[in-house]
Amino acid sequence: MPSVNARRWLDAVGIWSLVSIILLSVPTVLLLFYGLVVFRSPQGFSMVVLKSIALTLFASAAAAVIVFILFTPLAYHMARIGNETLETAADIPASIPHPIVGISLLLLDSRTTPVGAFLQSLGINFFYSITGLVAALVIVSAPIYIRSAQSSFASRSGDIELFASSLGAGRGRILYSVVIPSAARDLLSASLTSMGRAMSEFGSVAIVAYYVLQPPFSGVSPASVLVYEYFGYYGLQVAVSAASFMIVFSIAIMLAVRIARRRGLLTSRAGIRGDPL
Repeated sequence: MPSVNARRWLDAVGIWSLVSIILLSVPTVLLLFYGLVVFRSPQGFSMVVLKSIALTLFASAAAAVIVFILFTPLAYHMARIGNETLETAADIPASIPHPIVGISLLLLDSRTTPVGAFLQSLGINFFYSITGLVAALVIVSAPIYIRSAQSSFASRSGDIELFASSLGAGRGRILYSVVIPSAARDLLSASLTSMGRAMSEFGSVAIVAYYVLQPPFSGVSPASVLVYEYFGYYGLQVAVSAASFMIVFSIAIMLAVRIARRRGLLTSRAGIRGDPL
């Protein structure tokens, strides 16, 4: 007799699920095979590609941290009050073509607008800069984080928050002393998902930061832009090799996080501490 788990894979839903995951995986597996085994273009594994990956990882990680800081309170507020206006506004960056996000950032930082003139007076420049790259990644990845964090907060009982409120704690104190520590694992997962989305972004960064001018990444393009460049200049083989090299880094990060979770290194501690709120 097959086990319960085996029977789950042998029914219609299990078989369909297996077919679905194969459909999702085939393009990536094929790209890895051709890039790392068949083509193996030296230019695709060059220092230029490595610097591009480093820039992408740095900017995406910075964007994930900023998204967590800026939008966790919004996700919590939306989970508790269910405001459709806020939810619609939070979804807008995910529902418009991302080149528009890049254009809007350039307009925001333009001297022709009051905000842009103010930013320029402070020396803040989005065009061809790490600042602009990170700003674009924050905008395009924030909706994914907000929705994921909102779902996590909404799934949790509010009893502990009511208890903390009865002790005299305000919503801010409750959020940072009770809710975030108890949801740390889910919020980390949401942050990593938003970071992954940022790493794959092309449309907005191709306009704002086709390459950056600040050290230590002077003249370096984000990974998605570099693959596009290589495909246009050198053809499929170099582009596939570079893309496969980049995918290896993405998969390594995902595996490291999952291994850490499985071993309990990323567990969260729930509950109210013994000290008064």
